[in-house]
Amino acid sequence: MNTPFKNYKTLVEYNFKEMKTVVFSDTKALPRIDKLAERLQKIAKKGYAFGHQDTTSYGVGWRNNTIDYRSDINDVVGDFPAVYGFDIGLIEHQHKNNLDDVPFDEMVVLIQKAHANGGIITISWHADNPVSKKNSWDTTVAVKHVLKGGSHHNLYCLWLSRVAKFMKCLYDVNGDLIPIAFRPFHEMNGTWFWWGNPNVSPAEYQQLWQQTVGLLRKTFKVHNLCYVYAPNLVQNTTDYLLNYPGDAYVDCLGIDLYQHRTEDEFRLTLQINLEILKTIATEKSKPFAITEIGLEKVTHASWWTNILDQVIAKSGTAWVLIWRNHSKEHFYAPFPGQESAIDFSIFKNQKHALFLNDIKYI
Repeated sequence: MNTPFKNYKTLVEYNFKEMKTVVFSDTKALPRIDKLAERLQKIAKKGYAFGHQDTTSYGVGWRNNTIDYRSDINDVVGDFPAVYGFDIGLIEHQHKNNLDDVPFDEMVVLIQKAHANGGIITISWHADNPVSKKNSWDTTVAVKHVLKGGSHHNLYCLWLSRVAKFMKCLYDVNGDLIPIAFRPFHEMNGTWFWWGNPNVSPAEYQQLWQQTVGLLRKTFKVHNLCYVYAPNLVQNTTDYLLNYPGDAYVDCLGIDLYQHRTEDEFRLTLQINLEILKTIATEKSKPFAITEIGLEKVTHASWWTNILDQVIAKSGTAWVLIWRNHSKEHFYAPFPGQESAIDFSIFKNQKHALFLNDIKYI
């Protein structure tokens, strides 16, 4: 399937009979990880889990004060998201706060709370450029220098040890490690990150991913991670798999895409990418998800029901993650009084749009 679909209205419902039982790639994965795989399959059969980045860390006009537990989503519809997104950028420097000024100690508590309530946790890592010491968006050539034998390999190993330490501190009330859908080095087919094309070759990217997973598993003994591979939008399966590091290093297939143009153009782009994901997921027996999506400021009042849900309903997507609500100038989910809030309430009441209370016992 190397040509785009021309009509988004022809979306075919996902055939779950074609999907084999998912087995995550880490042969030493903790039992909770296997249960997460089973859970994702069950969720995808019922609908899709709705997620929101930093949903309990901050919202429009507020930040977590470690006492109140809130979310813009809950403020609008009276329920929390099913999927909670967090980012550990700056953990590599042992900073107290991440790149969005969320304290890591607070993040641990929020992850534990979300997990205890039945939510699913996904974590991304906007790592700084290890060569320039600037942020993720600095495109100074770096990947070849952090690979084994490179000038910055030891530094990268140190950074990764700090990632490992964080992942291994995420215990629940029973003393078990919380399963995490880990999405490092995302949007690698874009030009904007130091790990993205053309700042790194596909072969070097694959080595970076394989080295990272290998170190986490074998050297640092981290076994509570589900690894999520997530390019930016693509045109065909060849594009999607260009940087793919191999089935032994990936557990879930994702895609990041945002609406930048017209509604019809976005529907078509979303349709194309969902079909690509379904094709590859079926061949590889892996769950798939829309790992980042949204329309900044949600300027279409019925975006949730008439654009997003219209395409992804019954698609087999395990989860959909809307990006963060930073301020009235930069947000992707509704908040009380926002123009799409009424439509979002209608969206939430769709049986296949699953929020926290819908997945607690799945």
